[in-house]
Amino acid sequence: MRARVTRVVLDVLKPRELDTTELGRALCELEGVEKVEVSVVEVDVRTETLKLTVEGGSVDLGAVQRLLEEHGCAVRSVDALSFEKARPGAG
Repeated sequence: MRARVTRVVLDVLKPRELDTTELGRALCELEGVEKVEVSVVEVDVRTETLKLTVEGGSVDLGAVQRLLEEHGCAVRSVDALSFEKARPGAG
């Protein structure tokens, strides 16, 4: 039986010029993502540090990281992961 990721918490450094709302919406459009929470932890002249929580039925951590990198963000750490057993017939 396979386990799937249902929640990931990331420490992310993003450029200030990138709109946080745009980033959250882009993450919500990823397959398997149902909910995104963004908390701004620290603000600097050029960057913002975010606590980013992504939840869903099956979150592809690689896809999340690629999207963040495409938007000029740096994932500093993966702070938490939640897993669930995949039900028969589910992804």
